[in-house]
Amino acid sequence: MNVYVDTVESPAGELALAVDGEGALIYLKFVEGNSNLTVEEELEDEGFEVSRDEARTAPAREELREYYAGERREFGVPVSLVGSEWQKAVWRELTRIPYGETRSYGEIADRLDRPGAARAVGRANATNRLPVVVPCHRVIAADGSLGGFNGGLHLKEQLLEHERRVLGVGS
Repeated sequence: MNVYVDTVESPAGELALAVDGEGALIYLKFVEGNSNLTVEEELEDEGFEVSRDEARTAPAREELREYYAGERREFGVPVSLVGSEWQKAVWRELTRIPYGETRSYGEIADRLDRPGAARAVGRANATNRLPVVVPCHRVIAADGSLGGFNGGLHLKEQLLEHERRVLGVGS
């Protein structure tokens, strides 16, 4: 399958993104400190044919720019969720968490009728390939601590602070 890659600058650093031939976002990753491989190398290792096409990636780039400018609270760019049925159910539930709000891993499990599956929610979050757009940063531990985040807890905290600032809510 052909995919098209690009990067976008954010206050948290550069984000690498990839879209499929229909323009659906399939990959989004904070570049700094996340891997020794480039986005191209990672996707090629997974069997994708990778190229650059700014026209195909423009909608995703623009929505991310708007998010970081405080102009967008929900994403409209199509996404392609690749994972198990459980993972996809978790990721769809994450998109229902309102901008600027958080839910605990246990609350997500409860909403999916899987009480006691908080750790499974955490594992699904850890494999989320579309952070920010599928907002795993809005999921925290039951005690209010941040929990985990693939981009690092400093990025999770930055994303939550950004959303609170846009809403005019104190940290």
